[in-house]
Amino acid sequence: MSESVAAPTEFALPPSVITKTDVSRLVAEIEKIDNQLTTAEVHAKVGVGTQEEPMVSQRLADFLTQNQLTLSGDAGGNDRSALIKTLHQMKDNLPVIHMTFAVEADQESLAQLVQWLRASIHPHAVIAVGLQPALIAGVYLRTPNHVHDLSLRAQLQGGHDLLIKELEAFRG
Repeated sequence: MSESVAAPTEFALPPSVITKTDVSRLVAEIEKIDNQLTTAEVHAKVGVGTQEEPMVSQRLADFLTQNQLTLSGDAGGNDRSALIKTLHQMKDNLPVIHMTFAVEADQESLAQLVQWLRASIHPHAVIAVGLQPALIAGVYLRTPNHVHDLSLRAQLQGGHDLLIKELEAFRG
């Protein structure tokens, strides 16, 4: 990471980072790699054999690529420490949107949904996913300020009287 670390608002989260837990895992992985690289740097200074490059998850690789960052370099330790500090601050201030589904959502659908949320609502929005089979279909959406029931159950409850009236008219 030869360039300076960006402010938290300048980092972009890739679609593979969906939940606050994913961000926590990202931070933990960067901390682990920082420890490994720092140990390797100390070993190199005292003449002990060098280790091979640390393994990087796809999620971290996506984050580094999207933000044009590297974890090694001449000033690596200082830049990695600043990156870790910045990511901790970012993690603590992420806007979380709670979404409860009737069935378990697959990762690909959640990634598309989080991309839309980041483009439309906030660039660092993450999702807290819940499961409630009683919803039948749709989603129950909760933000810090609003609650929206976008489920089929809510739609049917709202039109219950109309549905009864139409069924009675149909019977004749």
